[in-house]
Amino acid sequence: MRVDQFLWCVRKFKSRNLASISCKKSDVKVNNKIIKPSKGILIADKIKIRKNQVWREYKIIAFPKNRVGPKLVNLYFKEITDKSIIEKENIKKFSFGIKRDSGKGRPTKKERREIDGLDLKN
Repeated sequence: MRVDQFLWCVRKFKSRNLASISCKKSDVKVNNKIIKPSKGILIADKIKIRKNQVWREYKIIAFPKNRVGPKLVNLYFKEITDKSIIEKENIKKFSFGIKRDSGKGRPTKKERREIDGLDLKN
């Protein structure tokens, strides 16, 4: 099975075109080798996918005949990414939504417009 087709079938990409583009940008590796989208893969191959600046690694278990539902995806590959990498990614998600109090620090774009709007009325 082609790499881009497999990645699309197991829902790693929304479309086959996006999977193909990702392969062309060297964001997909099979057995630690950069590959073309048309490269054939085999069962027990290891695929590395780079998304959001994180490399995730999967081992192929089987091939689907066509695109599968989200609940059935785990039947076709197994994630073998290091636990430390996954934990770091989860920590980033929690620390992303830091808020600041209104009026403190540098003004936001909205606050800046309000300040400029007050100056125009005077």
